[in-house]
Amino acid sequence: MLVMLLLCTIASAQQKITGTVIHKETNVPLVGVSVQSKGQTTVTDTSGHYSITARSGESLAFSYVGMKTLILVAPASGTLNASLESSLNDLNQVVVTGYQTQKKADLTGAVAVVDLKQVKDVPLGNPVKALQGRIPGVFITTDGSPASGATVRIRGIGTLGNNNPLYVIDGIPSERGLNEINPADIESMQVLKDASSATIYGSRAANGVIIITTKKGKTGATRIDFNSSVSTQSYQTKLSVLNTEERGRALWQAAINDGVDPNTASPIYKFQTGTQNGKPVLEKVILPEYIDAAKTMKPADTRWYNEISQVSLIKSNDLTISSGSEKGNSLFSVGYYDNTGIVKSSSLKRLTARINTEYHMLDDKLTVGQNFSGTFTTGTLVPAEDIVGLALLSQPIVPVHTLTGGWGGPAPGMTDRQNPVRLIEDNKQNKSRFYRLFGNAYANLQVLPVLKLRSSIGIDYAGTYQRTLRRSYTSGFLSDPSNQVNTSQAYSGNWVWQNTLDFNKTIHKHAINALVGSELIKYMSQDFFGSRQGYALENIDYAYLNAGSSNKDNGGSGSANALLSFFGKVNYVYDTRYLLSVIVRRDGSSRFGSENHFGTFPAISAGWRLSEESFIKNSQSFISDLKIRYGWGKTGNQAIADNAIYDLYSAIYGTDPTWDRDQGSAYDINGGNSGQLPAGFTKTQRGNKSLKWESTTQSNFGIDYGFFDQKLSGSLDYFIKKTSDILLTPPSLAVIGEGGDPTVNGASMVNKGFEGIINYEGKIGNEVSFTLSFNIATYRNKITRLPENSLTAFPGNGNDKVILNRSVNSFYGYVADGIFQNQEEVDKAAAQNGKGIGRIRYKDLNGDGVINGNDRDYIGIADPDFTYGFNATFAWKNFDISLFFQGVKGVMVNNGTKIYTDFSSLWPGTNWGSRTLNAWTPDNPSSSIPALTLVDRNDEGRFSTYYLEPGSYIRLRNIQAGYDLSALSNRIRIKRAKVYLQSSNLLTIKSKKFTGPDPEAPNSTYPIPVIWTLGLNVSL
Repeated sequence: MLVMLLLCTIASAQQKITGTVIHKETNVPLVGVSVQSKGQTTVTDTSGHYSITARSGESLAFSYVGMKTLILVAPASGTLNASLESSLNDLNQVVVTGYQTQKKADLTGAVAVVDLKQVKDVPLGNPVKALQGRIPGVFITTDGSPASGATVRIRGIGTLGNNNPLYVIDGIPSERGLNEINPADIESMQVLKDASSATIYGSRAANGVIIITTKKGKTGATRIDFNSSVSTQSYQTKLSVLNTEERGRALWQAAINDGVDPNTASPIYKFQTGTQNGKPVLEKVILPEYIDAAKTMKPADTRWYNEISQVSLIKSNDLTISSGSEKGNSLFSVGYYDNTGIVKSSSLKRLTARINTEYHMLDDKLTVGQNFSGTFTTGTLVPAEDIVGLALLSQPIVPVHTLTGGWGGPAPGMTDRQNPVRLIEDNKQNKSRFYRLFGNAYANLQVLPVLKLRSSIGIDYAGTYQRTLRRSYTSGFLSDPSNQVNTSQAYSGNWVWQNTLDFNKTIHKHAINALVGSELIKYMSQDFFGSRQGYALENIDYAYLNAGSSNKDNGGSGSANALLSFFGKVNYVYDTRYLLSVIVRRDGSSRFGSENHFGTFPAISAGWRLSEESFIKNSQSFISDLKIRYGWGKTGNQAIADNAIYDLYSAIYGTDPTWDRDQGSAYDINGGNSGQLPAGFTKTQRGNKSLKWESTTQSNFGIDYGFFDQKLSGSLDYFIKKTSDILLTPPSLAVIGEGGDPTVNGASMVNKGFEGIINYEGKIGNEVSFTLSFNIATYRNKITRLPENSLTAFPGNGNDKVILNRSVNSFYGYVADGIFQNQEEVDKAAAQNGKGIGRIRYKDLNGDGVINGNDRDYIGIADPDFTYGFNATFAWKNFDISLFFQGVKGVMVNNGTKIYTDFSSLWPGTNWGSRTLNAWTPDNPSSSIPALTLVDRNDEGRFSTYYLEPGSYIRLRNIQAGYDLSALSNRIRIKRAKVYLQSSNLLTIKSKKFTGPDPEAPNSTYPIPVIWTLGLNVSL
């Protein structure tokens, strides 16, 4: 009886658990998902449904190839739905490479796949910025301005010209970058880092390739996705400058140090000086009633930075509608991004729209489709960079406005710096309007079961229109009674026609994929401008060109080039173990002469999947994946002017020789510079018809590994990248005459580096899952050859100290050797003009007893020892949190801001940094800041190690906490909903020796801001 009662109790605890399993990103039901309880295992059917017996509170495991295993607790209700996330460690994952796709397991090149889930909600506007620190070997720099782009370097600097990578969006190549692409539209992103993977793109692939595939409709029900976020931006750090009284105290100290009466040092500041222990002491800073002779400006204590800055607001909204069936699919999306900058009145508003469609015909043998997007951007042409710089340089004693409501400005004794608030108010009506049309239409025809023909025609066109009004003004002693309107328009772009024939065949253990194709690209650009002065009304709605009355001017230019290419690729896999890939591309460019139009770029790579060998597979080893690979390839570069091979002549009037030599061939005695020239032509360029392709060869040694069923995975790569026949234009000497030196092939350089990444997916108990990822990269650059007439274009003296066998990022200058502490040190030191107590001492490197230009040497490089990134994500029930750290180690930066933060003599008429209050004095001998002085007798603005500082940092690039509202959303017929809170750049740890605000952007007036974001993602 007792046994029967016990059995009934156990049976009553068991219940049937049912539900549906879907793909988290697409909401598509998953077939064949394994669902496991303690006593039973089942799989989902064709609709994603499952049924299993388990007790309430028991853990159920959901697992599927290519997806992260999910552990959920069986509920008392008996209904449990699950959504699985994709795993980047899946070897069957399909990766987009060159004009085709491959399984991740079959790759033999250095290809990095971006986990978009980690970056899709980062509110940076430009999706490429979110890659910073996440891919080893990809180094990205930017600043905090609303419209800032991103400088991307893949495996270092490979040439002396354009080092930007090629972007391929839905198969269409582009050199514009991703600044106008809506991040919400991106389905996948891959980076081709080595030549064996990138050579298929030929002449534009020497600096690496970033491949973007946009989203398409999925088979199943119609889906609506809506993402909305609101962010605030503010500066975490900024340069500290002096207020009005502190500026006076620093000026007084500089005069005392020079033995000058402080009351004669400035026409504005006066001082009451006393003595203490026989030394002068500042008792009071005396300000005048007015700082200008016209008595319109009273002394102020203006916090210029507060006057020009604001807490910025970013609003981002994206709506996507997609649907699909067996006959085709479609997707339409629209996005709006609004970034009001940290500088008042600066802004960027961007509207994007995309439509992707695809239809299947003739029993799925013919597929036609298109991917098109349009972008329209409006930005305010407030000179934000200048304004932030002026907020640091403008003296605080100057008021924003005069007593009569005019603009405050520089007074006697000050430099001619504009009022930054005036620049905001007088330019906030000026707008820049930009549009971009991008996309392609294509057709795929299944000619035979193993043969597919594809043809695609694409466009990438962009245009900019600006109409700006320059107002008349009076600001202190600065005044311009004229006004002017400038109207400009630029239009550029290209069309591309691609045709490929793709062969796929598997014969027993042999898998062969062959691709041949052609590509024709035609680029063009045009621009023009017009300007007039003399406007009766300074109103942007009135100020068109026709309303101007004087000083009419106009101009325009244009250029074009074309590229014709043929390429082929063969991929061979034997028994899933032995991998081989061969590529040949031949590019012809109109930029070169007839004898050198074409360049040939081959590549070969091979791989061996040891994990598929019987001695590993049959040994029940913990090794789930182990592949060694080698790749060699050659890529080209044609980044020169479209007309570089030609001699150019121009009929131009005489030019202002103040900053450059007069290049004119005639002079208009009437001063109008108009009409037909009475004289000849000026040679503006010497052509070189012998120019040929610049080429880069790269060898890559790699290992891909995975252990414990891919829970631990990663890769290691070592590369050697050599560039030869580098295209460059040497600097011209006046003695050469008209036209200067032509563009030539004349330089070589080499990069060598190492990259590594390690990932781990694990669990804590049955409910907490986590993913950890760490990457590291390093490279060394060296210039190995330069033409003799180009040596002076790089750091060095052009004779015994040259850049050869050094990094292109080398610093060249003097070695600062501390501060002179007493007269004895001054007397013993080498002859140095302006040396004295409290001044910077420079090393006599050549030992001749004199400090001069011969004592300069190479004093550092800007290449980091290594870069790294660490990402951690944790999930518990409906909660998830992620942290991403990015860092740079061992880099030296030129902190040019020290010119006005540490000195009173280099920018005497401006404000100074707060560091000047801690400058060297006999009572403060331990200071590393030289004594303040009114005159720069020691030439301390010369470039030296004084300005070089360690730029290493580690930054909490992103932290995000989210809560999945799916349980609630199911009640109101919403497929998925999630709310999240995020912060970017919240914490930065930098060297104590770095004295600037931001080591990542050491000389930018726009430091990287801290961003807080609240967002919502909804799927219907």
